[in-house]
Amino acid sequence: MEWSKTKSIFIIVFLVLNIFLLFQYMEKRNSNKYEYIPETSLEEDLTENDITYGKLPDNVKEEKYVTAKSKTFTKDDVQKLKGQGAAITGETLLVSILEKPFKIDEDFKSEQLDKYIKDTVLFGEDYRFWAFDEEQNTIIYYQEYQKKMFYNNANAELRLHVNSNREIESYEQTYLENIETFNDPVEILPPLQAIEILFTNDDLKAKSDITKVELGYYTYVQTASHVLAPTWRIVVDNKKNLFVNAFEGQIIEMSPEEKKLE
Repeated sequence: MEWSKTKSIFIIVFLVLNIFLLFQYMEKRNSNKYEYIPETSLEEDLTENDITYGKLPDNVKEEKYVTAKSKTFTKDDVQKLKGQGAAITGETLLVSILEKPFKIDEDFKSEQLDKYIKDTVLFGEDYRFWAFDEEQNTIIYYQEYQKKMFYNNANAELRLHVNSNREIESYEQTYLENIETFNDPVEILPPLQAIEILFTNDDLKAKSDITKVELGYYTYVQTASHVLAPTWRIVVDNKKNLFVNAFEGQIIEMSPEEKKLE
């Protein structure tokens, strides 16, 4: 009996210590200061290298971290799915085979699929199109929160499988729930400074055209729950995705497959 109490105390102390260390780490990272090239000098450098960009977002100055938990799917969830043979794998992955496959056009546009997903998939309205990998015959959507996407997040993903007749015949789904913001609002890097970080790191080559810049979330810490940090997504030449942590200015490295175009 005494050992049981002692063990419980150790577990509680361990969890409290982990939370304390996590907050200390984030406070330390948030306090980092960066020196940037003056804006006029940066714009001159970009012009000299024939690097172009359009209007940049200017409506967000501060942000917060986001926490979430992976949803545990239930039998009740499965019963809500009509015209599908669905099963739960490992509690947090829902796998479904469609009784009637959904045909997609040869000239695929995501708008064609958006309504179908909202009507067919649990929480379908919370996902946004990311990519159609025609080599793998897979269409990928990621979950979003307040119009900001959870980039490359395997825990917030909808992956649809396309057969040789260009029909969606099955899908796999994960979902984040209990989404909350925490910590006081923190000033984020302006998008032009995120571009500068990529430029000084030689991730932006001469004659690059920055075709899209948007703010979303990328996993920062993953334990029993997930901590996600605001992240700038910068699309180059409509082909490559680059990501910069909007608090710390860190470039998020990914595999070549993850950098593919939306």
